[in-house]
Formats: sequence, C-alpha cells, structure tokens
Amino acid sequence: MSRHTRRRSSLQVRLTVAGAGILAAVAAVTMVNLASAGEPQRSGRTAKAGHAVFVQGNELAGNTIHAFERGDDGALSPAGSYATGGKGGDQVDAPTDSLASQGSLVYDDRSGSLLAVNAGSGTVTSFRVQGQKLTSRQVISSGGDFPASIAVSGTLAYVMNAGGEGSVQGFRITAKGLVPLSGSHRSLGLDNEKVPLFSSSPGQVAFTPDGRALVVTTKSANTVEVFPMRRDGRPAHRPVVNDSAGGVPFAITFDKGGRMLVAEAEKSTVSTYKVRADGTLKVVQQPLANGQNTLCWLERAGDFFYGGNTGNSTVTGYRTDRHGELALSNDVGIATPPSAMSQGVIDLAVNRDNKFLYVQNAVSGTVDGFRVGRNGSLTKVTTVTGLPSFAESGMEGIVAV
Repeated sequence: MSRHTRRRSSLQVRLTVAGAGILAAVAAVTMVNLASAGEPQRSGRTAKAGHAVFVQGNELAGNTIHAFERGDDGALSPAGSYATGGKGGDQVDAPTDSLASQGSLVYDDRSGSLLAVNAGSGTVTSFRVQGQKLTSRQVISSGGDFPASIAVSGTLAYVMNAGGEGSVQGFRITAKGLVPLSGSHRSLGLDNEKVPLFSSSPGQVAFTPDGRALVVTTKSANTVEVFPMRRDGRPAHRPVVNDSAGGVPFAITFDKGGRMLVAEAEKSTVSTYKVRADGTLKVVQQPLANGQNTLCWLERAGDFFYGGNTGNSTVTGYRTDRHGELALSNDVGIATPPSAMSQGVIDLAVNRDNKFLYVQNAVSGTVDGFRVGRNGSLTKVTTVTGLPSFAESGMEGIVAV
C-alpha cells in the first residue's frame, strides 16, 4: 500500500461536503468596510505593451489561452485566444476546480515565456509573450500523467504530474522552448489513476526563492514534501516528507523574508514555515484560520497576501508585520464580498508591480480585477465574462504581467 493512501476516504468526504455547497447558493455574507467600486468608466483608458492578463480555458476538446489587454486602471479587454495544441483536463469529483492545483499557468519574466499545462494530453506548452500576443508555440511531453502545476527558477522549470504515482519532471528554459533535463524525473509515491481524484492529487510545486529546494504539497497525506536541489539542477532522489501543520495543504507562496506560507483547505488556514537546508520544515507560525470556507489558493502582493475561498466565493486579505507575523487584514476575513457574478472563486494572480489582483470565478465563468490599496483593501475595477465556466470542466490558471 502506498504511503499516501491513508486517510483518503475521510479527506474525500470532508472536501466533497465543503464543495457541495459551492454550486448551491450565494450565501449572505457580512459586508465589510472597504472601497468597492462597480464597473469603472473606461473613457480615456490606455494600455501599454506588456500589460496583459492570460487565462487558461482548460477546455477538454482543446485547451486555449485567453488573452486580455490590461489598461493602466486595471480594466481588461479581450485581445484574442491561442490554442495550446493540447487538451484540458478534469479531475475526478472536482467540485469547482478541474485541475485542483495552483500554478497551472506560469509566466517567466526572465525569458518572456508563458508555460501552460495540458492535463488531458500529458503535455506542456510554452509560448513567447509579446505584449498581449503569444508566439512561438512549443508542445512537449510533461513526463507523466495529468500535469497540473509548474514552478520556475532561473533557467529551470519543473512540472508536477498529478496522475498515477505522481512525479516532478525538470526542463531547461531555452530560446527554443523547454528542453527535458535528463535524470531529473522524481516520483511522488502516490496511488492515483491516470486521471486523479481531486482530493488525493498534489496541490502545487514551487521553488523556494533561493532556488535551493523544490516543494510539493500532497492533500490526502497531509504532507509538505521538499526536494533539496543539487547544483546541476536536479532534485535529491527522494523528498524529505514533512507533516503539514494544518489539514489538506494546497497552495504555496513566500513572504519577503523567504518564509513559506501554505494554504490549507480543511479548515481554511495558513501556516508559515522556515525551509531548512536539509529539507525539513520549522513551523514559525501555527495555522491561522480565516473563518471562511475551503481556502485553496494564496498569492502575495507586496506586504499583503490574498486567499481564494472556493466554498463561499470570497477572497481573504492578510498582512505581515515587520517580524513576519501573519494576520487577517480585517476582523471578518473578507477582503471583498461575493456577488452573483463572482461564484466559485478559484485561482488568483497579481501583476508585477503589485497594484492589481485578478480572481477567477469558475462557476460564473468570469474574472474580477481589483486595485490593491495601500492598506491592502481591494477596489473592484473590472469584470470580464464569457470564459469557460465549470461544468464538465472549467477554466483554471491565470497570470498577470
């Protein structure tokens, strides 16, 4: 029996119960005192080269990237769509998020490349980004089943494959696209089918800011697994397996001091760790609850962090003090209230200067854009509609540049 099969049944029940309410209703949520404007007037809006948001459609018949021009005020307007040359995927029993992961669409600023997973065909696509346009498409095998997340550090890209035993596979990022890195494939020791159950698939792969470790979260085993990286760009042969401080670890991000924050779906908590050189983790802050339902996604915007709560379609704001202590940005744990157009909150993206936050709403098939205030408050500046909504599958993966 695999080391990752324990507690699967109870985990699936907990997450399925949490997910069952997502499609049912827009709960009445306590309104918070924040700036919340409606759709802005767009007269005089300008857009500059490189100001773009890309959304992965994850369509089963043929995955596409939906491009949007971003104005100086954060508003979005359609700028075309691009076939990835692969197929989208849908994990078994996924309640709103077909890929059940963070980091399925990644932009590498150093090379100007956009990297996308094609979960349904076991491939990864790279594009060259030119403003809002995508060129030089390359499609390559992901090295496993159901690729669901990508991490980049320097010239390295690692893909997390969620199906079967699970794996990470390394690539070099070159001017011609991705080149497989021989001897970099590592098993995660899972026990999934080729198309995994959403509650037993890994949540994300991420590099530490210094590039010295590769981290993977595993939901059903409640572990955070760390591969120390060798100088040749290859991981240790086996991960260091750390028990998660909170239940169902999912998304990973890092603060300015290099501490690792992990979002945990079971009780909507965030735990903070120091990643040691030997791959072990030191808990520096115990799980912080936000009072919301099914926190899965977490992104940093300067001194602030924002989490997507798919269970009740809210976004939670967090801030850190000068000692790195994490706290909610307000007492009720809601940075922006839900709306009828914003159901099934999943993935999040922050643009490079940390001024705007973009939120995918899987059930509604929309993306909301917010201006990030100096105090971390969010002001809605745009909503785009008509994106692939969650049914048989749905969009997942978003990047802001």
